[in-house]
Amino acid sequence: MEYLATFFTHSGAIKYKKHLLNLGYSVDLMPVPRKVSSNCGIAAKFNFDIDIKAIISEDIEQLYRVEGKEYKLLYKTDEG
Repeated sequence: MEYLATFFTHSGAIKYKKHLLNLGYSVDLMPVPRKVSSNCGIAAKFNFDIDIKAIISEDIEQLYRVEGKEYKLLYKTDEG
């Protein structure tokens, strides 16, 4: 499945990308799509095939499943 994560900070996005790369997943950092709002404006887009709860970190602001051109909100932190 394809996912999109948004972050509170640019450094959080970069840290998360490194984390996914260390787990063996490819990830692209990109501007946050207009349909999605974010504090820092950078999103990580990646494919993940196991329980997504395993990779939720404190750096993530929101997590979406990408469904074509739509984004289904799966997780939103209580912070911020």
